[in-house]
Amino acid sequence: MILRLMEKMVALRAGDLGYFGDARRAAMGSTLVERVVETGSLVIRKLGGTRAREIAIHRFLSAPSVTCAEMVETLADRTAAACRGRRIVAAQDTTEINFSGREARRRGLGPAGDGVSAGFFLHPVIAIDSETEAVLGLVDAKIWTRSDEFDATPARERALEDKESMRWLDGAARAAGRLSGAASVVVVADRESDIYAGFARRPASVDLIVRAAQDRVLDDGRRLFTAPAAWPELTRTSVRVAPSRTGVAARIATVALRAGTVTIRRPRHASDTEGPEHLSLTMVEAREVDGNGESVPLLWRLLTTIETIDADGAAEIVRLYRLRWRIEEVFRSLKSDGLRLEETQMQDAGRLFKLALIGLAAATRTVQLVDARDGSNRPATDVIDPGLLPAADAIAPTLEGKTPRQKNPHPPRSLAWLAWIIARLGGWNCYYKPPGPKTMRAGWARFASMATGFFIAAQSNP
Repeated sequence: MILRLMEKMVALRAGDLGYFGDARRAAMGSTLVERVVETGSLVIRKLGGTRAREIAIHRFLSAPSVTCAEMVETLADRTAAACRGRRIVAAQDTTEINFSGREARRRGLGPAGDGVSAGFFLHPVIAIDSETEAVLGLVDAKIWTRSDEFDATPARERALEDKESMRWLDGAARAAGRLSGAASVVVVADRESDIYAGFARRPASVDLIVRAAQDRVLDDGRRLFTAPAAWPELTRTSVRVAPSRTGVAARIATVALRAGTVTIRRPRHASDTEGPEHLSLTMVEAREVDGNGESVPLLWRLLTTIETIDADGAAEIVRLYRLRWRIEEVFRSLKSDGLRLEETQMQDAGRLFKLALIGLAAATRTVQLVDARDGSNRPATDVIDPGLLPAADAIAPTLEGKTPRQKNPHPPRSLAWLAWIIARLGGWNCYYKPPGPKTMRAGWARFASMATGFFIAAQSNP
């Protein structure tokens, strides 16, 4: 009953995930995203609840008309609308889904990063509001598995279009095309994206910030990594350093900033020989000072197409690059700290890829709900169907207490207002630390059940 009612509500729009040629499949796709958020699971048995619903989900994932391409396009269209007129950071990164020890009966998967275990790779681009630092949604996602056949062609002899590294250029191009309505777009990525062709082929409508991995030769014969030593220190700022591994706490690092213009040469063995022989970029170095002696000192060498060499500009480049951690939050929500995609029992690669994208959509939505707790005035319909708003209106007053701290302080029907409701339903008491992902998922489950009761009552008493 819950799933049928939820399907009717989410079918009010074309579908969170896609239309797939049929209104029923559109409803099922939307329902699956809601159910994954609600249950915090990608286990089909848990998502279905009954054997009949399990079979329906398997049929949906097996349907040829249900494609990863339509899922990505639909999610990206929704994100593009949310990004219109805003300054956007488009963070891209790659995560590996490794089924080490769980390869039995997997079909269609090649080797993972270790070259032995079965697995696949997921490369999303996530839109982030550069001012509020809130995750706005998915811009693009590429999903692939490697061939079992060994390619003896040396990497230097392969065309760029035939390399996995082409995903970084594709991600920037997709961001430029899909976010054309944004006020500005800065594509941010880590060291793996430090590719000469990435800068040479940059779409004119976006800027890049990339953490340098290659100690490149400069036009004057010097090396890139030695250049900042000749520049004056501009300012010092604080940077939050994410935990490097489980059990290690996040910390705040004080970094000295230097910035200057560098002209890099095209590598002699570059796969892309049609680009310019030289590129002028801005380099910002953020080097930790007065470290605690226990952690590896932070050192970011950032290459950017944004022209700035003053203190404020350098600090802004560091701040924008730091927003890359938002995509790591989405990965954690998708994998071991959340939906545990790597533990799914799905065997067929095609259905597994579709399930991964559903999980990515749900993980992004969970992060958005956590973001909203901090006061976003975006509409609640950025996350839920408009048909659920009357239920939220009815539930909201029942969760408020007598003290000011126990009142919902946010504008009605805003995303922050909804997040407060979800957090309260998840057990948050309005005091102490803000609600986290587990609280928000628990609250979403209760909200779904209560919304169902609301609509049952409404149907019984028209």
